[in-house]
Amino acid sequence: MPYIAGVVTATPPHTLEQRDAKLFATRLFGDQIQHLLPVFDNARIDERHFSAELEWFTEEHPFTEANDRYIETALALSEELVTKLASQCGISTEDFDAIFFVSTTGLSTPSIDARLFNRIPLKRHIKRIPIWGLGCAAGVGAIARASDYVRAFPTHRAIVVSIELCSLAFQLNDKSKSNVIAAALFGDGAAACLVAGDEVPRKSQDYSQPSIIRTLSTIYPDTLDVMGWRITSEGFKIVLSRDIPSIVTSLVKENVEELLSEEGLNSGDIKYFVAHPGGVKVMEAYEKALSLKNGELHNSYAILRRFGNMSSATVFFILECVLKESKSEKGAYGLASALGPGFSSELVLLKWD
Repeated sequence: MPYIAGVVTATPPHTLEQRDAKLFATRLFGDQIQHLLPVFDNARIDERHFSAELEWFTEEHPFTEANDRYIETALALSEELVTKLASQCGISTEDFDAIFFVSTTGLSTPSIDARLFNRIPLKRHIKRIPIWGLGCAAGVGAIARASDYVRAFPTHRAIVVSIELCSLAFQLNDKSKSNVIAAALFGDGAAACLVAGDEVPRKSQDYSQPSIIRTLSTIYPDTLDVMGWRITSEGFKIVLSRDIPSIVTSLVKENVEELLSEEGLNSGDIKYFVAHPGGVKVMEAYEKALSLKNGELHNSYAILRRFGNMSSATVFFILECVLKESKSEKGAYGLASALGPGFSSELVLLKWD
């Protein structure tokens, strides 16, 4: 079976505490958003990391300027992560056979992975698979696609790099509910994960290396307006439906049961949940749908509190916690899950051998 050989994470240098973010939004938008300010408190977030200093967001920036900052920051974070992951796994950056680069918060052609090739040593014949547009689901989705790849090439190593700089999509003159909620919820983060084929020798590490047993991707009809971006001349404007928690409640259980039933399992057999925290209400919808009553999502809540919602990168921060927490585990199952634009679901079933 393919397995997860390592995970590393990183954040941009600028940190903002949530109480300061609330004051900042009040200063920018004034009385027009007073009725929305409780979302900053209800988000249960302590702080987040941004790609620019706070004052940068007080001025209008053309989309080209914001996107140039995205490219610069994404490339620097990618270089840091790929180098760090290779060192953690005891290999060279030239040992990666494929790179899955995922992001939905900026645009670059050539893609960031091509630019990275010119910054650090990578294989000349490395297979590049940039993935754009899956949003929050892309982290779990990329693990699934990387596992598909190494099943076909069991001696290969596939690296997944996720860079999400959500703050750069902030719209200064947009006083809509969705933009205010985004300002209260989203942060910037980055991560890299090594997915190895089953013929790649496992090395002793200070963390566990679970196998990837099965994956499930699902897209739901007539849900295009649930989540995503509206691309405008000013840049990305967020689309968020108030119905997301109820959609999660109605759809997640069926999806999870469909995946687990193929292995003769049910949700009660899952010890480790690596659930993307779209927000507190989404987490509560997960708990309701799967009858989770014993703090099974504690890592998701903890990462949300410390970093906010970092779109596709968030799940790797949670996975990093789980891999350290489960160092001596044998025989346990885990489930990585995320939802994103489409509206779609990505699931990955893990097992600790």
